[in-house]
Amino acid sequence: MSFMSVLQSILLVTALAGTASVLVAASFSLSLLSKMVDNMVSVSVGILLATALLHSLPEAFTMAGASPQLLFATLLAGLLGFFLLEKIALLRHSHHHEGDGHGHHHGHDAEVAGRSGWMILVGDGLHNFVDGILIAAAFMADYQLGIFTAIAIIAHEIPQEIGDFIVLLNAGFTRTRALMYNFICGLAAVVGGVLAYFFLEKANAAMPYLLVIASSSFIYIAVSDLIPQMHRRPHWAESLRQTILIACGVGFVILLSLLH
Repeated sequence: MSFMSVLQSILLVTALAGTASVLVAASFSLSLLSKMVDNMVSVSVGILLATALLHSLPEAFTMAGASPQLLFATLLAGLLGFFLLEKIALLRHSHHHEGDGHGHHHGHDAEVAGRSGWMILVGDGLHNFVDGILIAAAFMADYQLGIFTAIAIIAHEIPQEIGDFIVLLNAGFTRTRALMYNFICGLAAVVGGVLAYFFLEKANAAMPYLLVIASSSFIYIAVSDLIPQMHRRPHWAESLRQTILIACGVGFVILLSLLH
């Protein structure tokens, strides 16, 4: 393939891979899931944890040249970094708005900030960026391999995007706003693909660490924001339903992984 045809293919396919899964996930979410946000939070926990622990982290640790010690250090730094980002958001909104005389209930501004939503967007953007690098590398090796890689990535992104969409709705984003931000994050795949085309060697070296940072955001959101919400409903029947829904989220990721 010529210079332009390879680059054009990378642009086209990364744009499709970055946005197709968002649109598919949104179609499911808008029609079926948005009215069941409370229950779908449990599904999102399963999807986010399974994506991080069964897909992204194993992939990062099996990449050539990746140091396990540095990867674990990156995971720790990512978790602490997202904690600090959340803490800064809480302090900033508390300082500027709480007690401003406008009749907000305690915690109102932290809820409006949708801090977990913003963090999930950061992780999703990084994950899509890495997907773009993977697609570009595959196309530069073989055109057919590039097509198959893109199809595999789209299939695997669908459950993650559903989880992200529900997290955004739960964080207070409107459906239109959640779709728009997910769509923008999807375009990070195009950026990753183009940069990988011109700087593949350097991009490959950074990929495992980007995957770990993205994984740390998924783990942090699930464990620090979503699971505590679920603990506020401690009834046995509700706990059983939550456990089953988490298992469904995990199973969804495993099933789609097996299919490709």
